[in-house]
Amino acid sequence: MKRIAASVLLILPLLGHAAGTPDTTPAPAVSAAGSLLQVFIGLVAVLLLIAATAWVAKRFGVTHGGATSLLHVVSSASVGTRERVVVVEVGESWLVVGVAPGSVNALMTLPRGEIKSPAAPGLNASFAARLHQMIEKRRDK
Repeated sequence: MKRIAASVLLILPLLGHAAGTPDTTPAPAVSAAGSLLQVFIGLVAVLLLIAATAWVAKRFGVTHGGATSLLHVVSSASVGTRERVVVVEVGESWLVVGVAPGSVNALMTLPRGEIKSPAAPGLNASFAARLHQMIEKRRDK
């Protein structure tokens, strides 16, 4: 029994040395160009994410401020390259303002009105009537 215990004690340092032997394969070399390319791709991905978020916000009309807004833009029309006429609803009245780079001028104050849906242009109505007439003529033949 003493011989077995002695032999185990003699073998333990050899087993410990064999288990602790480091792997002799070299570590992969770090490439500066590869690291720079990875950083560049990450930067481009972040910039594309920012641009996509801005596009979605503009597309779906994400507004600044809360749900209870004092001002509401009723309509606007361009009257020049950088000039616009804007109808703004404030309480129970509409303000007609002229907007240009560096200035906003009140043009008129109107009582609050109703927004009418745009009527179909006469061209489309006449085309529909003309098409209907042609179909009726075709059926009669």
